[in-house]
Amino acid sequence: MNVWRRLSGPRRALALAGAGALVAGGLVTIPVTAAQAATRCDIAYSSNDWQGGFTANITIKNLGDPVNGWTLGWTFPNSSQRVQQGWSAEFTQSGSQVTARSLSYNGSLATGASTSIGFNGAWSGSNPKPTSFTLNGVVCNGGTTPTASPSTTT
Repeated sequence: MNVWRRLSGPRRALALAGAGALVAGGLVTIPVTAAQAATRCDIAYSSNDWQGGFTANITIKNLGDPVNGWTLGWTFPNSSQRVQQGWSAEFTQSGSQVTARSLSYNGSLATGASTSIGFNGAWSGSNPKPTSFTLNGVVCNGGTTPTASPSTTT
């Protein structure tokens, strides 16, 4: 017989409250069913520029765990840069922040796999290339482990 069925009324409420306190206090952990994949990636960004416009090509290489559905993000260095028409991803832009989401046919990236996306864009003033990208919210760093700052002793 299930222990929760045997407890009724105030005894059940007290047992549930106690179990909740143990979980909240970190004394009992509940296993998480969705594992967090270790995301690592390398991005190759190139563009063909002309006065006021450009075509950009981006290759996303997955260096981490397999990914099923990805979101690539970056910030344009010049606030005038705009995505006008893209391919192989769903592009959205808010201010200088750009997001590209995978499509049904290119969302799965095994470890070591790559996919390429691109877009036509517009700019005024200058067209500097983005320098930092995120894949599913994790900064792409080419798979290198960030180094810790050296500690100083006094």
